[in-house]
Amino acid sequence: MNLHSLITHVLKASIFLTVFALGLRATFADATFLFRRPRLLIRGFFSMSVMMPLLALLLVMTFHLDPEVKIALVALSVSPVPPIFPKKALKAGGEENYTIGLLVATVVLSIVAIPITMKIFERATGVPLYVSALSVATIVFTTVLTPLLGGMVLRAVASSFADRVAKPIGTLAAVFLVSGALPALFVLIRTNLQFLVGGTLLSFVAFALIGYIIGHLFGGPDPEDRSVLAMATASRHPGLALAIAHANFPQQKLVVPTVVLYLIVSGVVTGLASKLMKTKTTPAEAEGRTAS
Repeated sequence: MNLHSLITHVLKASIFLTVFALGLRATFADATFLFRRPRLLIRGFFSMSVMMPLLALLLVMTFHLDPEVKIALVALSVSPVPPIFPKKALKAGGEENYTIGLLVATVVLSIVAIPITMKIFERATGVPLYVSALSVATIVFTTVLTPLLGGMVLRAVASSFADRVAKPIGTLAAVFLVSGALPALFVLIRTNLQFLVGGTLLSFVAFALIGYIIGHLFGGPDPEDRSVLAMATASRHPGLALAIAHANFPQQKLVVPTVVLYLIVSGVVTGLASKLMKTKTTPAEAEGRTAS
């Protein structure tokens, strides 16, 4: 097993543990929340799975970027649901039912949406692109739906135990995330420092920041929903992105650290943007959830 494969497996383990810890706090009603609220579902899907691919296409076709950055942007743009999004969203004041419902809805819809979006990219760019619905479903089920369901089942049968182990498992997930991110970043710096500090960082900051703004605009009248959707739109699923990139461009070895770099950039951008937006929230906006 080479370093790139090891990093990918560590990141997937981090996602699995993060979602499992989230499931330990969730209920089945939370998981189906957005499917029972179609207006919220449509807004979330449009923000995360329509606007972000369009933004990536604009960046790729407008600016002169390194091939690895273009590949990473395309793969990330069609890969919603990141490893640290649920925890950050809840810390920012997001409701558990909306946060978990958004997580479940987007991964389920992505099984169909990602292959269709890749075909649209193929026609727009003239570059052969492909990912099967089965590949997407496999990653979605192994890294998101299975751990989430497992956590919810454990909570249903042993709620007190679930409460005790949720935090340690979340901490372990964070350790795995850092363990995967740092070596990837080291590889990128050692391989090509100019690549790191050139247009790569600027394009990633723009992608994350504009994504955050898009999510905030589509989040609806409720400030908590806006905050959650803003984070979710700016953030991405590295496991899905790496699988898509590897399936279409296996020869591009810098894609793995490039995707990890985006995780770091998006985490910083969404964290700063969330704090800024929180300070601008008025008392009236901070009142109870608005019916949708």
